[in-house]
This record gives sequence, structure tokens and C-alpha cells, in this order.
Amino acid sequence: MIDRLSLRTALIATLLSVAGCASGPGGGIYVPIGSEPAKAPEPPRTSTDSEESEAPVWRKSEQPEAAPETAAPETREPARSSSPSYRETGDGLSPAALSLVREADQLLAQGNVSGAIARLERAQRIAPRSAEVYFKLSEAYVAGNQLGSAEQFTLKGLSLAGSDIRLQRAGWLLLADIRRARGNVAGADQAEERAAAL
Repeated sequence: MIDRLSLRTALIATLLSVAGCASGPGGGIYVPIGSEPAKAPEPPRTSTDSEESEAPVWRKSEQPEAAPETAAPETREPARSSSPSYRETGDGLSPAALSLVREADQLLAQGNVSGAIARLERAQRIAPRSAEVYFKLSEAYVAGNQLGSAEQFTLKGLSLAGSDIRLQRAGWLLLADIRRARGNVAGADQAEERAAAL
């Protein structure tokens, strides 16, 4: 008896819940064929007189530039350029990251690719803006025959090389080798052209 009562109560509660979900305050969720769905009410309008009396809002980029203030040279802030910030070079290697890169080189020489990748990933966490670490990671992935990952790490390293021509040239040549190994001869030629242009 109690089981039947609780079963009926649960069934009724379920049916009411489903029925409540099927229709909302605006009616059903389905629109019959040939009729248009109900349109949302228009937002309240404000009078046009109040819009004209308010001062216009200017964007910072639209405001006229103010004349430079003449202050004492020691109190004046250095001039900031309006161009986006760009680092000339990526971060250098810290002693800890350099030690991990050297360990990885030794492991690669011994043929332990997975150990070298693990060391280089640790070095990358220590120096995440170092192009050299990304290029070494790429070399390790090439040794492990994971050319897709190698290409991605090379591209990341190139993005961090900044204006360091030595790093850029090494990165483009590495990318050319990887692309050629993947069968992308046109991409390899483009990368070699970029390296030669430096």
C-alpha cells in the first residue's frame, strides 16, 4: 500500500514537472507551421529631449590630444609609444632551465627521447618565453618522430625569437627540415627563403 502510494506520488510529480517544462509563461515552445513566433515587447523609450540635453560621450581615442606638460626632467615620466608592446627578444635561460636543457641534450645523445622531452617541458615551465627551449623541444620531438608537435613548437619558438636574427635563422631552418620531413616541400622552401632573407 505504501509502495503504491509513493509510486503514484512520484509519477504525478514527474508528470507535473514535465508539463511545467513544456510550456512557459509565453505559451508553448513550438510554433505551428504558417504562424509567426511571438515577438518580444519593445524596450521602453525615453524622451528625445533628455538625449539632446546630455553631454555627448567621447571615446578616449576620439578625444583631442592634450599639449605636453612642461615639468622638470627628473619628475617627468618616460614617453610611452602608442604602438603595441613588443619584446625585442624572448626571455633568456635561467641557470635551472639551462641545466635542464643540458640534461636533455645528454639524454637525446643516449637515445632517451621521452626523458629529454620531460626535462625540456620542465625547462619550458621555468622559462616559458624562451625561444631556445621551444627549439630544443622541437628537436626532441623530431627525434621521437612526432613531426606535428615539432612543427608547432618551432612556430612558437619563432614567435618568441623577437629580433634575434641568430635564433630566427635557426628556427626557420629547423622548420624547413621538419616540413620537408613531413612532405611539405613548398612550406620547406618558404621557410628556407625566410631564413635566407635574414
